[in-house]
Amino acid sequence: MRRVKILREKGLEQAVQDILKSRSRSRIYVYLLKKKGARTEDIIKGTKLHPSTVRETLSIMYNQKLIIRKKIKNDSIGKNPYLYYPIPPIELLKRHTRELENRLNKLANLSLSKEEKKKYPPVKIKIFERTGKA
Repeated sequence: MRRVKILREKGLEQAVQDILKSRSRSRIYVYLLKKKGARTEDIIKGTKLHPSTVRETLSIMYNQKLIIRKKIKNDSIGKNPYLYYPIPPIELLKRHTRELENRLNKLANLSLSKEEKKKYPPVKIKIFERTGKA
């Protein structure tokens, strides 16, 4: 049973890696999804990535708006740590879909004249979200 779970997680990490184009980003994103948020130290332990890799990747992911961070109030002296949360997977998919649409449309437009471009609508990918209703 444990082996199936590990394989499923590897498959999920690979799917996310295909979107994010980075092994460390995918491992961190999947870890945050699984834990519903975590601190830097927890992410380091949970992903088994090097601390500097985690810190740098978190910074990149925050700047790319792939994660959200909230400051934890700390009474002790020193820095107040952050709690990190992933953006919802559906938002990640929508963003990836827009990028894919742009690439496909650029490719399609390479061989078309201005007149031909008017005939063909741009490529659109639809994502249907599940609702709680059956």
